[in-house]
Amino acid sequence: MAANKRGAAPFNHANLKLVGRIGNIVRRMGAQSVIVSQTVAARFGLNTTDLEGLDLIQLQCLVSAGQLAAATGLTSGAVTALIDRLERAGYVERVDDPADRRRVLVRIREGAIVEIAKVYAPMQKRMFALWSQYSADELTVIEDFLTRSLELSVDCVADLREGR
Repeated sequence: MAANKRGAAPFNHANLKLVGRIGNIVRRMGAQSVIVSQTVAARFGLNTTDLEGLDLIQLQCLVSAGQLAAATGLTSGAVTALIDRLERAGYVERVDDPADRRRVLVRIREGAIVEIAKVYAPMQKRMFALWSQYSADELTVIEDFLTRSLELSVDCVADLREGR
């Protein structure tokens, strides 16, 4: 089968059932991710939004309130409240933006998420062991699938927020 512009095979109706099964698995993974977040957040007396906000801050190392608002869809007031809660709990700190003295950035306080990381560590170890069973070529395809699916999801959420 010839590849299209993205290097993928053209749509094949025989794959329709497989695509449907993948869609269902992705939905179940999303739901499971929510369940994991709720379980971990509860263990640390956090709400799920705060835990996910903390994760977004960690992934970016240094983030502005505006970037958090854009990533989460929360209002600026809600993001300020989220940062305030995380700061009071000792997880994050506000720092001056070295490139713009008028702007404040948020980062994880050193050592602040060690206990949270310990909770995730056994699951991460098991996931890495599972993922390591795939070849480099298979992992490249999985990475592409996940990256493009994430980008599409971000775009769809933006459409929903804009009423499209």
